[in-house]
Amino acid sequence: MNKSEAVAYVQAMTACALIEMEGMKALNQSRSDRGLSQAYDEEAFAAVIAKYGIHHNGVVTMLNEATDA
Repeated sequence: MNKSEAVAYVQAMTACALIEMEGMKALNQSRSDRGLSQAYDEEAFAAVIAKYGIHHNGVVTMLNEATDA
């Protein structure tokens, strides 16, 4: 994978994570509106970042391993 492809991949994974987290936030808000406890906590949101490999070390490693060609 070249650098441009790596950047595009990270952007795509970021978009996927954001979509998933927006759904999680919506469910939390819906539950809160009904007086229920939240379905997702901070740990659950961090797990999404790990799932898509878009944490700092994952992104840095991917970009460093990408070729310049």
